Formats: sequence, C-alpha cells, structure tokens
Amino acid sequence: MYAIVKTGGKQYKVAVGDVVEVEKLEGAPGTELNLAAVLVVDGTDVTTDVDALAKVSVTGKVVEQTKGPKIRIHKFKNKTGYHKRQGHRQKLTRVEVTGITK
Repeated sequence: MYAIVKTGGKQYKVAVGDVVEVEKLEGAPGTELNLAAVLVVDGTDVTTDVDALAKVSVTGKVVEQTKGPKIRIHKFKNKTGYHKRQGHRQKLTRVEVTGITK
C-alpha cells in the first residue's frame, strides 16, 4: 500500500517506513504529524474520491530538521560591471511515515 501526499506545494509518493525530505514543517524530532493524502493505492484498489480520502490518514514522525544543499546564485550584466553573488539553503524536515489507514 502506498499513498501520494501533498505538503509544501509538492506531492510525494510514500509507503509505511519511508523517510522523505519535505519543506520545513513545525515540530521537534519525535513529533507526530498528519499529511494530506491526494491518492491511495492498495494493490489494485485506487482511492481518488475526495470524500473517501477525508477518512484516510497518513501519519508520520519528524526525524530531524535539516538544510538542503547550498545553491549559488550569480547574476551578471555584460559591459556594466554588475555582479551579484548570493547563496541559499532551503530548510527541510525529514519525516518517517509510520502509518496509512483507510
């Protein structure tokens, strides 16, 4: 059984026991949380109905708060001497999926 969950404007395919990195969610390590299911697949049975998905719960546990890789941004305009260097590290949360119940 697996589910497609939506968090942080992105969708992730998860199964019980998977550890996924999602955009930062509030909570200390060990905190339980619920993720919104978009689709649930149980063998050949596919659930996409909104009313049925309201009853589905995908639970997870926060493993750690972390940061993504450093992204270097360099802007340049020719013949003007304009250079701008900037960096960014996205804050992420590692979540372990503990259960999918219908």
